[in-house]
This record gives sequence, C-alpha cells and structure tokens, in this order.
Amino acid sequence: MDAFPAADVFVFEGFRLDRRAGGLFRADEGGVLAPVAIGSRALDRLLLLVCRHGDLVSKDEIMTVIWPGMTVAESNLPAHIWALRKVLDRGRANGSCIQTVARRGYRFVAAVTRTPAQARPASPWISPAVATRQPMLAPPLSLAVLPFANFSDSSDQQHLSDRITEDLTTDLSRFNNMRVVSRTTALTYRNKPVDAKQIGRELDVRYVLEGSAQRFSDRIRVNAHLIDARADTHLWAQRFDCDADAPSALQDEIRKRSTVALYQALIDAEAARPSERPVTLDYVVRGRVANLRALGRDCYAGSICLFERALAIDPHSPEAQAWLAETLAYRAFEGIAEAAAADIARAKGLAAQALAASPRSAFAHVAQWRVLCAQAGSRRRSPNARRRMRSIPACRITTAI
Repeated sequence: MDAFPAADVFVFEGFRLDRRAGGLFRADEGGVLAPVAIGSRALDRLLLLVCRHGDLVSKDEIMTVIWPGMTVAESNLPAHIWALRKVLDRGRANGSCIQTVARRGYRFVAAVTRTPAQARPASPWISPAVATRQPMLAPPLSLAVLPFANFSDSSDQQHLSDRITEDLTTDLSRFNNMRVVSRTTALTYRNKPVDAKQIGRELDVRYVLEGSAQRFSDRIRVNAHLIDARADTHLWAQRFDCDADAPSALQDEIRKRSTVALYQALIDAEAARPSERPVTLDYVVRGRVANLRALGRDCYAGSICLFERALAIDPHSPEAQAWLAETLAYRAFEGIAEAAAADIARAKGLAAQALAASPRSAFAHVAQWRVLCAQAGSRRRSPNARRRMRSIPACRITTAI
C-alpha cells in the first residue's frame, strides 16, 4: 500500500507492525518477537486502521484503498475485520481494538506508538538483538514476479511478456498465505539488471520469479526461473515452446504448468528453510510437504505431529485446523488409523472450526469433504472411488486471500 509510509514502525499492545521487516510481529513472554501469519491484504487493512488510529475510517475508504479498481461486495468487509480481530484481540480484556461504527466504518482504538524504522525500539518488550536483525526478515512465501524480459523486437512480443507476468502474479496471489508484490511495483524493475539479493531486500521478499520471452521464425520460447533471494540460487526452472501463430495457447500452457509447480517449489523451499523459532506457518508448511511423501502409517503420524505443533502455537489457525482435519480424515479413510472413530470425530470438529473462521477457504471445504468421505466408510468404498478421492491432492488446493 504505497499511500502509507513503509518506513514507519507502529507498536501497540504487544504487537509491532513493520512492513519493511516483513509485516506483523507479536512479543512472547520473554520479550522476543515472532512473526504473525497474516495475508498481504489483511496487513494493508491493519496498516490503514493503525495509521488512522482514533479516527473513523469509512467502509468506502477501506474498500477503495484495499481493493483499488476491483468490484468487491461490501458484505465481505465484516468477515475480513473479524479475521483481524481474531489475531489482535486474543487475551484482550477491554473488548476489541477495532471498534465498529454502525453503518459507517471502523476505528482503531488501541494506543499506538509510531517510530521511524531506523530507530532502535524503545518499548521494553522488544529486545535489542531482535530489533537489530528484524530488517533482515522477510515473510514466508513472499514473492516478486518480475516483468518477463522481451528478447524480440516485436511490440506484440512485449504484450505477450506482460500478459504472462500479470497472469502469474494474479494466479500466485490466490494461494493461501502467499504474499505477492503488486504488478505495478514489480514493473519498476523492467529493463534493469536482475540482482535477486537486492530486490529481496528492497521488496521484503524471500523469492523472485524472473523470465524471458523470445520469438524465432516459427516458434516462441519462454523461460522462467524461481530464485531464492537470500541465497541467490535457482530453485525451479521451466522452458515453454509453441508455434509462433499460437501465443495465446502458450500463455494458457504456462499458467497451467507453472502456477502449481511454482507454489510447490515455494512450499518445499520453506519446509527446508531452518528456523530458530518456528511459527504456525512453518509447521503447517512442513506438514504439507510430509503429506506429499509416500503414504503410510509413519508418514501420517509425522505430518499430524507437525500440524499439532502448529495448533499448539495458534489453536485458532484455520490453516492448521483444516490441514490436520484433512490428514486425520484421510488416514481413517485409508483404513490405517488405530482409532478411526476418534480421528473422524476430531477431524469433523476441526473442519467445522476452520470453515467458521475462514468460510471462503477452499481447503477448509475440502477438509470437510474428506471428513464426509471418511464417515461414509472407507472399507465399503470401491478402489475407483478411493482413487477419485486421491485425485485432488492437497498441494493443488488454492484459496483466495
């Protein structure tokens, strides 16, 4: 959200809102900050309210700033505000820090301290060691899709490069917990030498996607590369070719073959990244990767343990609830659960909680479907039916943020 000063830091009630350091952080009992998993749009909503703390922010203003140029029903706004309250109000005795003004808008009522990002935080709950290393942080699953380079002289080829960039930006931003830099911000790097480490620092992202398009006499070739911005190493690469007379077919093929593959590469990279103080999302990601390995009793036990750790950190995380529910139900469906009835009963409760907290989450609905399949009785289902259940792997489920 460029309308607000990205360099400033806002401190309120044990939280630190710092966009340059990667978003929202919460202090534990020892005064050490840990990142809070929050979507990019939720972060922008919070930033808008915090910057205007004490003032009434109208519904129209929130809709205009958060969803510029988009048609979004106003009825969606209360659900998004509720999601913020669930994060901010936990353990708060004096009501919500986000006050509803009926039919008009919302007001952030908690006391806020605003300081420049360069200043050492004065609040006693932020340790100097943590403050010193915060600018080096970047949120998990954060990505910049750089403008694809046009290696041809044709202006039509430039249009194709731009469409590919925009399509990948849009599709990747739909995945749950993904933070994708806006297309307009990424465009500022067009026709500039790519320095992944520098871009990672400037945009606060862990990963950079770059690519190129080139037209030959009878065909078009597109290359794409996913780079770890911190290590400046390639994590994934793909090449696409098509007839020069069918650029739209190439565009569709790139979307179909790249989006899920890219997201899976990001998940794998995050699961392999060491973390001194894992947060909920770290354990969820590791559990998801464990679910992709060969199925078996030990595999299920390992991923379930990771999702349990995620819930231990944040018992109200809809992602952890949905993934644990799906895994418990799948294990019962496969007939290898030691206590299938108990697994199904718990999965049913977790899926219901995930749906209540995040009704627009596609995977929360998938988790509920897994529960229904398990309840129907896996031992009575045909092999074909069981194969159909496996045909929607968890890694392919996307949710709108």
